Amino acid sequence: MALNQSKPWLKNYPAGVEQEIAPLKNTSLADFLDECLGRFEKRKALEAMGRFFSYRELDRLSKDFASYLQTLNLEPGARVALMYPNVVDYVVAMMGTLRAGYVVVNINPLYTARELEAQLQDSGASVFAVLENFAHIYQKILPQSSIRQVIVSSPGELLGLKGHLINWVAKRIKKLIPAWDIPYIPFKEALRMGRGHHFQKPDIGLDDIAFLQYTGGTTGVSKGAVLLHRNILSNVSQIEAWLNPGLKQKPEQQLAFLCALPMTHIFALTACAFLGIAKGGLLILVPNPRDISGFIKMLCKHPNINIFPGVNTLFHALIHRPEFKKVKFPNLLVTIGGGMAVHKKTADHWQALTGVPIAQGYGLSETSPVVCVNTPLEKHFTGHIGMPIPSTDVVILDDDEVELPYGTTGEIAIKGPQVMQEYWNKPEETEHCMTADGYFKSGDIGLITAEGNVQIVDRKKDMIVVAGFKVFPNEVEDVLSQMMGIQECAVIGVPHRKLGEIVKAYVVRDDHHLTEAQILQYCKDQMTSYKRPRKIVFLSDLPKSNVGKILRRELRNL
Repeated sequence: MALNQSKPWLKNYPAGVEQEIAPLKNTSLADFLDECLGRFEKRKALEAMGRFFSYRELDRLSKDFASYLQTLNLEPGARVALMYPNVVDYVVAMMGTLRAGYVVVNINPLYTARELEAQLQDSGASVFAVLENFAHIYQKILPQSSIRQVIVSSPGELLGLKGHLINWVAKRIKKLIPAWDIPYIPFKEALRMGRGHHFQKPDIGLDDIAFLQYTGGTTGVSKGAVLLHRNILSNVSQIEAWLNPGLKQKPEQQLAFLCALPMTHIFALTACAFLGIAKGGLLILVPNPRDISGFIKMLCKHPNINIFPGVNTLFHALIHRPEFKKVKFPNLLVTIGGGMAVHKKTADHWQALTGVPIAQGYGLSETSPVVCVNTPLEKHFTGHIGMPIPSTDVVILDDDEVELPYGTTGEIAIKGPQVMQEYWNKPEETEHCMTADGYFKSGDIGLITAEGNVQIVDRKKDMIVVAGFKVFPNEVEDVLSQMMGIQECAVIGVPHRKLGEIVKAYVVRDDHHLTEAQILQYCKDQMTSYKRPRKIVFLSDLPKSNVGKILRRELRNL
């Protein structure tokens, strides 16, 4: 990389944002949790289905879980796999694993048996903690499993009498829990056993592994990003430094974080769970945001929400429900859009209904995750992903890893304290994604403006080449999504004998009178010929990951 250009974003940082974060004051995430749980012990930490847990309770429960793990005599650095939606049990188990000195392996609760088996085997997990709703998935792979101990949580078991009712309804009325039969210990029994065991504070350092965070696998096989305690703590510090000037928080105010995205995903793990704990905030847990009607009812009861991280598909689903107009956000300070591109039409509609713009950001599992984000001081949706946050350098590279000038499109590469150590057990993959001078090659195509704002164009692997011309699906999708009658859309490239590839669009209509001919004419009016979809397929819904990312790879298999 030859240009060695200055960082133009630094001169455009908001007042009060330093260029570099201060040296980390905590020696590990366990030390960080000890400090926060003690400092905020009298505050409410979690709200789950109307039941509140204080920081003091969270301290006790997570230490009980940590103590139980220590009774298992696991090897140093043992991996503990967690398969949960956003429930109290997950937060307790995740924090307890870190406090015991072990490594958290977050598992998507929507995984099939095949996907679960692959991740457990790849990570080498010794312990598996799972919500009862998903225990039948594990049962299918039991003969192949090398897990030493399985811990099973019943729905609502930490919520007292209300939890018993929730559990009974889930099992007896709604039939949400398929039958299962595996050797296990109940979650509450593990806590009871841990409570009777003397907890030994482990020796953990910043360069020890905290998480094996598996990538979303939206473009291929999921890989385990090795995230150190240093990586997560740095990213929390970076996000906090970036957001603070825009939050206008009073010293005595407790911020309320809406945790609708699954905390087993890196975006919510860092931007909700750890940032919320660092601020002494209240984490409002949403176990099933896909139930949009139930989610909206819950939002109506929470006018105190201050920070709302989400993805485009979630915002889109909310604003297209008439009942969402009843939701009021008088205390909303910032809406953060990440995980996928936010469409302008969705962002404008969201701001019109809530009065707050979506501050779009960007990150990856490999970067803990936040790399860039718009400041909360922005008055309107910008369309770009903001500037690199403090202590972060971003460059644009060509295929030979040569740095490109500002305004030129190429691959986004990142350097900073939040960048992972490596891919778990994949040295060749690690070598392939890192440059000689330590930049992580993201696989995303983008550019940096002269002012220092970063714009995402698309995933490198999703780029479509039509007769030698590059077509970026995000651009086509953004244009299509603005057409009346289109609810959602996604585009991919398909082989073509003469042109190499052509654009194919998958469309979910909210106007069933909308025809393919009308869409093709709209595209003709809006886009140059090589960018236009040549084929339109109507679907009732689009395949998505558990955080709402549209899975283009599944569209290729249709």
